[in-house]
Amino acid sequence: MADSKIPLSIVTVSLGSPNTSTTIPLPQKLSAIQLAGYNGIELGFPDLLAYASSLTGRDVSENDYDSLRIAAAEVKKLCIAHGLEILMLQPFSNFEGWPRGSKEREDAFDRAREWISIMEAAGTKMLQVGSSDTPLHKMSPPSTSENGATGPRADIVADLRELADLLGAKAFKLAYENWCWSSHASSWKDVWEIVRAVDRPNIGLCLDTFQSAGGEWGDPSTVSGRIEEGSINEKTLTERFENSMAELAATVPSEKIYLLQISDAYIPLDPSSGKPKPLDAGVVDGTAPRGRWSHDFRPMPYDGGYLPIEAVGRAVLKTGFRGWFSVEIFDGGKDGGGGGGAGEGL
Repeated sequence: MADSKIPLSIVTVSLGSPNTSTTIPLPQKLSAIQLAGYNGIELGFPDLLAYASSLTGRDVSENDYDSLRIAAAEVKKLCIAHGLEILMLQPFSNFEGWPRGSKEREDAFDRAREWISIMEAAGTKMLQVGSSDTPLHKMSPPSTSENGATGPRADIVADLRELADLLGAKAFKLAYENWCWSSHASSWKDVWEIVRAVDRPNIGLCLDTFQSAGGEWGDPSTVSGRIEEGSINEKTLTERFENSMAELAATVPSEKIYLLQISDAYIPLDPSSGKPKPLDAGVVDGTAPRGRWSHDFRPMPYDGGYLPIEAVGRAVLKTGFRGWFSVEIFDGGKDGGGGGGAGEGL
C-alpha cells in the first residue's frame, strides 16, 4: 500500500497500555520502535503521563503540566538519540463545541494551551484533535455563523479556528480526525467540510483506515460485523463505501492530508465459543459501541481483521499524498480482553 519513500510512524501506546501489569516503559518502547525501522512516533498522552510518573517517583496527574513538560523534554532527548521524529502529540479529545461562556469551554482552551506548551517541550509541531463525542444536547444551542453554518457546527468551526490560530502562533499544525463514534463528525467528509470552513493554512486531516472503514462499512453491534441498515446487502454496502473513497480521492487535496493512520478491526467474538458476539448497541460507561470497538479490537493489517482498509489506503494515495503512514493498533484480541487497548479518546 505504501512505497519506500513514505515515512513510517507508530503510536507509542500501540506497544501496550501504560496502565496494565505488563506495562512496557517508554524508553524500551522507543528502542523497539527504532529497531523495527520506524522513522517516527505519535506520542500518546498516556505514555507521557506514565513516563512523568516514573521520572518523579509518584503518580503524576493529567493536569500536572510542569511535570509533563519536564517529561516531554526528556522524551525529546530520547527520540533524538534513537533517530526518531515525534510526529505529533495525541489524542486531544472532547475539545470543540461547548456552549459559549461554559466552564467546559474554558477548561478545553486552558487544556489546549497547556498541551501546546508540552508540544514545545517535546519538539513536536502537530496536535491530533479527534472529533468530539460529546452528546449534541450538551453542545452549543442552535446559532448561525457568518458563513451560514448552524450550531453546534458554527461553534465547532469557531473553536477549531481559534485553536488553529493558537497553534499557528507557534508554527504548529492541527490534525483533525473523524472518530467514527463522534456525535457530530464521524466520517472523513464531515471533518473535511469542517476543515474547509475553518479555513486556516495549518489545519488538515488525520485520516484513519479504521475510522473510515469502521464507520462507513463496519458495525461491531451486528453479527456480520458490517452495517445492516434496512435491506442493504454486502455488495451494495461495499459499492457505497468505494464510492465514498472515490469522492475522497477526487476532492481532498494531498497537502490537506497530514497523515494516514493504519489499523484493521476484529469482529468481536465470544471467548468461550469463538462465535461472533456483537457489542451492546447502546452507550456503555459513556461510550458508544464503535468507541469501545476502537479501544480494544484493532489489530495490525493482515493479522485477523476484516475491514476493507485497502480501499482507504488507495484513496489516500490517489490524492497524491506521500506523507506519513502511522500504525495505530489497540489489539486486545478478538474478545477484546487481551489488555492491549489504550485507544483514542479514552
